[in-house]
Amino acid sequence: MGRHHAKLLNNLENTRKSAKLTQQELSEHAGVSRKSINAIENGIYIPSAVLALKIAKTLRCSVEDIFQLPD
Repeated sequence: MGRHHAKLLNNLENTRKSAKLTQQELSEHAGVSRKSINAIENGIYIPSAVLALKIAKTLRCSVEDIFQLPD
């Protein structure tokens, strides 16, 4: 698993890189800034449900493939 916030584990960076997208490209598809994608990847920002769904759709995976609740 990638970086995480105390309330949310995320594997966004690895999933994005596997899809061969830059942070900028993902941000454009999701309708947010590149800084927002960076903050999510670094566990600083927890995305809204809508943003998480947009990211998952862009990366062609499920939200659960990217984000998980800690045990």
